[in-house]
Amino acid sequence: KSTLAKLINSILLPDEGKIIVGGTEVTDPDLSEEELTELHRRVGMVFQNPDNQLVATVVEEDIAFGPENLGVPSKEIRARVDRAMEVMGITEYARHSPSKLSGGQKQRVAIAGLLAMQPECMIFDEATAMLDPQGRKEVMDTILRLNKEFGITVLHITHNMEEAAMADRVIVMNEGQLVLDGEPDAVFSHVETMQQIGLDVVQGTELLYELHENGVNVRYDETNPLECAQIIAEYYRAHGGGKK
Repeated sequence: KSTLAKLINSILLPDEGKIIVGGTEVTDPDLSEEELTELHRRVGMVFQNPDNQLVATVVEEDIAFGPENLGVPSKEIRARVDRAMEVMGITEYARHSPSKLSGGQKQRVAIAGLLAMQPECMIFDEATAMLDPQGRKEVMDTILRLNKEFGITVLHITHNMEEAAMADRVIVMNEGQLVLDGEPDAVFSHVETMQQIGLDVVQGTELLYELHENGVNVRYDETNPLECAQIIAEYYRAHGGGKK
């Protein structure tokens, strides 16, 4: 999955096959320097460890690094940096050293650096894996906002099924092969397939599946925790469970 992400961004080039992003064959070894620069602007990546992509000793300078490399005028860079910090909720850390921030805050700085480059697509490669629960929530809230509010296409690589269930579309890969592809409810209803390749499913879905396998006639094509609870409650009421 990480290899595929790096191919999309032309960080790596394939031995065979093609990848086309926005009409441009990004796997073409003859892409010009200008075309590669434009591709890196359009498709940004946030890695698992934010320390690997923080390059400056001050937060606002780190965020300005990408636009500077794109040749954006200084006045425009200032506006982009201020806007990116505002969106990420890190304006108060503008003059801080990134090394003094928490893991979740560092990831938000890394995201702000990409946002200042005005990308059309952002790839998050296990970007929450090294974070505590609060940091993970902060980054996921940011990812959802980037997609829903700013219209940025988000490709989120994760082994956390609760995170995957937030997506509009889920693609399950195993050893480089496509296994499942569809909306979360449909994908996670393939509980046995997921288990066979060593992946979990959303907890609520797994509970419904286990109930179904043990003779309780409930459907298990739901990932929303509240909806999963509602399915169980409705079954309980329909089978003499009263009004609880």
